[in-house]
Amino acid sequence: MTAVIETRALTKSYGSVHALDGLTLSIPRGGVYGVLGPNGAGKSTLFRTLLGLIRPTSGEALVMGGKIGDVAASRRMGSMIETPRFPPYMTARQVLTWLSQAHGLKADTAKVSRWLERVGLTEAADRKVRGFSVGMLQRLGVAIALITEPELVILDEPTSGMDPPGIQEMRALIRSLADREGITVILASHQLLEVQRVCDRVAIMNKGRLVREGAVSELTASGERLRLNVSPLASAMGVLGDRGVLEGEAIVAAVKRGEAPALIRALVEKGVDVTEARWVGADLESVFMSETGSIQTAESIHAD
Repeated sequence: MTAVIETRALTKSYGSVHALDGLTLSIPRGGVYGVLGPNGAGKSTLFRTLLGLIRPTSGEALVMGGKIGDVAASRRMGSMIETPRFPPYMTARQVLTWLSQAHGLKADTAKVSRWLERVGLTEAADRKVRGFSVGMLQRLGVAIALITEPELVILDEPTSGMDPPGIQEMRALIRSLADREGITVILASHQLLEVQRVCDRVAIMNKGRLVREGAVSELTASGERLRLNVSPLASAMGVLGDRGVLEGEAIVAAVKRGEAPALIRALVEKGVDVTEARWVGADLESVFMSETGSIQTAESIHAD
């Protein structure tokens, strides 16, 4: 599995605060990779470091096979870090044309129009950005990150300020970039349900350190339980014992998949009617909370 980003003991300190604290991480090529963490976890610091905007205190990182700041590697990347800002007197089309030329690209009106369409800004293409909402500015920022047709794109909170239809459109765009065009997408988001829907793998950070990493399917399957709609409940609980927990009118059983057929047979033999049996997994939010907790300190918030 080829890595597009590798960090080894990467550290960024501000006085006594370690925004990144010996971070070792490998992000594979291809697909959509989420970088998660509470405020102050170090996500934005990591992105700024990888883009060469700030220098690490110690450690090293490779991006697209080159060291931080490598010009050839940088040209193969696109990024949008936090809410972008543009000259308010320019239209979306002018901004995209101007910045694509700043990247050394030739003027290509068809290409500009195509990216404006893909991020949902066709109708607003010739409006001045001073009247844009936060969500519209995010869309334009994503278009700018993609105008160079990079192999790797880093998106920090790409759906910030968007309404539900806009979030759904952005999710579809991100999956299309990965699945159809082979672009590796790395994104940070606090919308964990969206991350679970769109990402293949995630890294969970806390206080500048990596606390969990893996495929979304594997992380959420770790809390898998068998949910049973049965009657009578008392008889079913007698079979399950401490493996079963009442959840409303159902029972959630802590059993492995291989044990499920024997359990259902045992329930039926005891005169229990099983009307439904389905597997339910832990969602990404519960995994996230178990790894990071919910209490933020003023020091950690400053660090991000």
